[in-house]
Formats: sequence, C-alpha cells, structure tokens
Amino acid sequence: MIAENKKARFDYELSETFVGGIVLTGHEAKSAKMGRMDLSGSHAIVRGGEVYLLNSSIHSFQKGNAPENYEELRTRKLLFSKKELQEIVGRIQSGFSLVPLKAFISHGFIKIELALAHGKKKSDKRETIKKREVEREIQRGVRK
Repeated sequence: MIAENKKARFDYELSETFVGGIVLTGHEAKSAKMGRMDLSGSHAIVRGGEVYLLNSSIHSFQKGNAPENYEELRTRKLLFSKKELQEIVGRIQSGFSLVPLKAFISHGFIKIELALAHGKKKSDKRETIKKREVEREIQRGVRK
C-alpha cells in the first residue's frame, strides 16, 4: 500500500468500492511508488464522462530536479471500465460522493480504491467514537 486516507472511514459512511488506475507522469509514478503520496482531504468528481481525482498530493521525486511548473496538487485522471463508469455516474447523481480510500501497486501499476460515500453527521461521528471505546474496553477485559 502506498497511501491511505485514514479519515475517510470516520468522516463518511461507505457503501461500495471501485478500483481504478491513475494517470501519472514518469517522475510522479516513481515518487508515488516510493510512498510520497497523500490522499487526505482528496475527493473524486465526474466531468464529461470521466473521473478525476482532486487535492491528492504527490511530492516531487527529487526536489532539486523537479520539472518546472510542477504542481503537487494537480487534478489527475482516473481510469475505469465503461461499465464501472456508468455505475459511478448513476450513483453520484443519486447523492453519493466519491472518496479515495487507498493507493496501492498492482502488477507494476498504481491503483486507487474509491468508495461511494455519504457524509456522516456530528452525532454519527460521536457514536463511532463511543463504539470504538467500548470495543477497546472489551479487549482490555479479555486480555486480563
């Protein structure tokens, strides 16, 4: 695994996941494979029948040797099959958001796992914290 969006499972109620490729330049791919990718605060949108990843950061491979005008937070295109794309577009129109969960390497290619999600309300987040605390207490009691 290259990068993970740890806050996504806390901030959103996730329903269905999709895995797609990401279009990167050469030095971005090298940098991402070294684990210099950040998905926190990023999300995906559908524009013109294609999916794009916004606000994901890939730091330059070598700071001193970075290309001119390199943007770490540039919009990157995601690659899905037509069937997956139609399903994603249909679900987004019904009120879901696309949130990246993790980035990983599969057969030498960098893949992004996206989830269809609804935002949680503050009360739902509090319930999640309470459940987590109760589970910790139970585990502590079992260990003793």
